[in-house]
Amino acid sequence: MTRGMTRIGLLGGSFNPAHGGHRAISLFALEALDLDEIWWLVSPGNPLKPARGMAPLPARLAHARKVARRAPIRATAIERELRTRYTVDTLGALTRRYPRHRFIWLMGADNLGQFGQWRNWRGIARRMPIAVIARPGYDDDARGSAAMSWLRRFVRPARQSADWTNWRVPALVLLRFRPDPRSATLLRQADPLWHREYEAMRVRDPLTRRYVI
Repeated sequence: MTRGMTRIGLLGGSFNPAHGGHRAISLFALEALDLDEIWWLVSPGNPLKPARGMAPLPARLAHARKVARRAPIRATAIERELRTRYTVDTLGALTRRYPRHRFIWLMGADNLGQFGQWRNWRGIARRMPIAVIARPGYDDDARGSAAMSWLRRFVRPARQSADWTNWRVPALVLLRFRPDPRSATLLRQADPLWHREYEAMRVRDPLTRRYVI
């Protein structure tokens, strides 16, 4: 692969709300994987999470952009334009839309623990490499999960993580990261109406260049 291709890490989620923990693991992955950018895929609706308590998409995107500012991180709601609901469909659409980019999927160990519940999760693993970032309290469940029992044979050494564009998929790398206790759940409990200040804002998506409503 030529270095002229842009190396993008994809971090999906509700970002309800985005917080410093998202930023910290993104910057860590940026360095560990030698990425050019991280894209935060702010989901219109996570099929595995209840709609109740979910802040409006424009507010979540506006706040995510604020958290990501002054960093090589783009918060985007491109899934709304792609009309994709499931990660496997989003990744297929992104690779077709951006053929000059190389993508790697990023997830926390908490998501790896439930990865086997995702639609066509093996298809996700066959689509692009996956980097799993350690998260306190979740690592044991992740390593013992049903998905991991299948993925284990495809694990690559962390010392080779910067060479991920040369890997044949499926490929998985486990990255150790210092404990970060921050979570969106705790932030919502502390301030359930955190999104109110963003509800009157007009926010433009940095990828689609369209306003998100």
